[in-house]
Amino acid sequence: MIVGVPTPSTDFPNYDSLIVTVDGGERKQDLTFLVSKDHSSMIRMTKFDLSKDPFAETMSKIDVSGRPTRGIKASKVVVVNFDDFECPFCSRILKEYGDRVTFVYKDYPLAEIHPWATHAAVDANCLASQNSDAYWDFADYIHANQREVNNEKTPGARLEALDKLTMLQGQKHNVDVVKLQSCIKAQDESAVKTSMKEAERVGVEATPTLFINGEKIDGAVPVSELRAALDRALKDANLPVPNHVAAAAAAPASK
Repeated sequence: MIVGVPTPSTDFPNYDSLIVTVDGGERKQDLTFLVSKDHSSMIRMTKFDLSKDPFAETMSKIDVSGRPTRGIKASKVVVVNFDDFECPFCSRILKEYGDRVTFVYKDYPLAEIHPWATHAAVDANCLASQNSDAYWDFADYIHANQREVNNEKTPGARLEALDKLTMLQGQKHNVDVVKLQSCIKAQDESAVKTSMKEAERVGVEATPTLFINGEKIDGAVPVSELRAALDRALKDANLPVPNHVAAAAAAPASK
């Protein structure tokens, strides 16, 4: 942690502005604080320019080009999910909104607590470079069957298990196997790291973090909260909202 030099705040005359840099190795984040002149109080706040649409401005900073998508193509409502492969979320929401919303998955592996998440992201992107369906099948399988990887006894064996599952998905979707093997072996993390830096620029600190047309939704929030945000975005875009009563009736009873 690096504490910067206080400078007089241009917005708050009785406070100094102070930047604290938190360096976690792979992640670096600058946090701005306001410290009172008498050092009796400290504030951290987010400043919004009300002359601009903050959601649109945030969305403009997220690059979704080339990423595999789910749901309807080119919807007016785009949901970007920064997540990692050891933290599943949103499958239920996809079923309700998949016919009217575009979903995009971006990488934000929490390597400090999820040791194979970065490797899984690289493998998934190797599939995505050839076949988006292979990417999503791999993502779904890993999210639903993490135990298959975690049950391996050593870190190396877990990575080998991921590579094997990646190859199986590639063969299933008839991709260029030699190209896929080469990509897996290279383990080029540059695209994943670019995604992580982008995530930090828009305020991502944990997974999952969603942006619904730029509106940030932190963490695994209750489904009702996520529905409300999606419904707002659909209404703003003059698009129909799903019938949640019908969706609940169609859902199987929990045991």
